[in-house]
Amino acid sequence: MFNSPSTVLEQKKAKAKYPDAKVIVLDDSFNTFQHVATSLLTIIPDMSEKKAWELTFKVDNSGSAEVWRGNLELAELYHEQLANKGLTMAPIEKT
Repeated sequence: MFNSPSTVLEQKKAKAKYPDAKVIVLDDSFNTFQHVATSLLTIIPDMSEKKAWELTFKVDNSGSAEVWRGNLELAELYHEQLANKGLTMAPIEKT
């Protein structure tokens, strides 16, 4: 029977959490407001139509908007899906 402490992983290391990240859409001169808002509504979970339009106007007025924040793996997925819709994306920012 092996009961050596050297063979047991520390629980904190074994349950390492993925870092969080931000998904940021950048302003461009070719995507329409409708396309940006519809893309956000379609791809970002729990996005309301009102919030999608608020973020779309923020992108236009400020040059960028954080559209989602959370688990890195999901951030990568949403980033890729938005980019595939033709949106101009900032690199994913780890938080």
